[in-house]
This record gives sequence, structure tokens and C-alpha cells, in this order.
Amino acid sequence: MQAINTQELVLLWHKFKKENDLKAREKLILHYVSLVKYVAGRLAIGIKGSCELDDLISAGVYGLISAVDRFDPERGFKFETFALARIKGAILDWLRALNWVPQSIRSKARTLEKAFVNLEQSLGRPPEDHEIANYLGLTLKQFHQMTDEVAPVTLLSFEDSLYSDSENEPYSLGDVIADPKAKDPVEYLEFEEIKEVLAQAITRLPEKEKLVTTLYYYEGLTLKEIGKVLGVSESRVSQLHTKAILRLRGYLSRKKKGLIV
Repeated sequence: MQAINTQELVLLWHKFKKENDLKAREKLILHYVSLVKYVAGRLAIGIKGSCELDDLISAGVYGLISAVDRFDPERGFKFETFALARIKGAILDWLRALNWVPQSIRSKARTLEKAFVNLEQSLGRPPEDHEIANYLGLTLKQFHQMTDEVAPVTLLSFEDSLYSDSENEPYSLGDVIADPKAKDPVEYLEFEEIKEVLAQAITRLPEKEKLVTTLYYYEGLTLKEIGKVLGVSESRVSQLHTKAILRLRGYLSRKKKGLIV
């Protein structure tokens, strides 16, 4: 498909939203389908072969279509920002419907999450790997293997820790990491409160986990690219990501009752 410039995009949005031109709608969907491939490719990393990339893309297309139909260009926000969360949400909803993660793996994730929470409360700081391993009666190798096994669960479970806005739209972690160049399009008190809680949680992460979280969710880097930045393997980055999400989820679970819902 031939590239569409900015002026042509503005015209297409006008035709679709003001004139209900369905051909313009189709062109918009085709133009932005690369967003679906981008999101699906990033999520596929955490799934580790449990689903085909094409299936994730197919699920994400429904999110893109919904975003195109619901987007209001007159509000002055970027469509890409609006669409990414909805594409990701559609894919995650599809994965949840599949119930593709075994119960044994979910149980291990809950065990790890509790260990992170309990140790951080007793130590007054984020626990080290060897401390968590000792707490669980595992060797360090067994603990690392366990974090690898629960990686797909953290892909879904952390999303479930976040709340929806008044229009039932999901928030992603990337939505709440501050971008100094961007104007915050959401002024709801609930969103501001979630931002504050997540900011506190991210600040408490160990430095490498904090860096992985920021690079992955805000900068949009892949685990492989983050590995090059940190000088570690992709599998090590995956472990850091999994531990970061388990810590964040545990922290949010303690704060959840105090949030506006």
C-alpha cells in the first residue's frame, strides 16, 4: 500500500468521521496495521511459542478497528497512543479467553509474588535473588528456572492489576510512565492516583529492573535490544522483567484497597 502523508491522513479522518466514508475507514485501518504487528511482536516474546504470531496479529486487528471507530481527531491526541493500548488489550483479552496458561504455572506465579511481598515487608527493601530462593527453599538455579516458567503469567497478571477509566478503557504501564514531551490527555482523578501509585512502585524497584521496565514499556525496546544496552543475555532480561512485574503486582495488591474504583 502506498504511504499516506499527514495531510492525506487528516483528510481520511475527516471523511470517515464527518461523512461516514467507509472506504476512508478501510484505508485508515490498513495504514495503521503496522501498529498491530508491533504490539503482537512484543507480546510474543513473553509467550515463548505458546501461540502463533499470526494469531496474536489477528486478535490485535480487532483492537485496531475498535480504536479507529472510537478515535476523535478533534481532541488533539495522537492516534498511535490511543490505539496501542486498545490493540494490546484486544490481544490480552484473546489470550485470557484461551486460558492457555496451566494452573500449575499460575500457582507458581502467586507463590513468587507472595515471596516478593513478604520479604520486602520484613527486610524493608527489595529482596535479592538468593534471599527469595532461600525463603522458598530453592537453589538459585531453581529460582531462576521458576521465574522463566512464570514469564507468560506476568504478561497477563499485571494488566489485571490496573484499573479502567470512566469509559472502561484499559491503562497500560506505558501509559503511566511520564513522558516529559507529552501532554497528559487524561485528567481523571482515578488515572492520576494510579499514576502516583505506579510511580512509587517503579521507584522502589532495583535499578536494573527499573531500567528494564522503562526501556520495555516506555522506550519500546525489545528484550534483545535491552540486553545489548545492559550487556546481558535476552533470557536474563526476561528474568529481570518477570521479577519487576511480580514486585509491582505485589506492591499494587497492597495499595489496591486505597485506590478509587
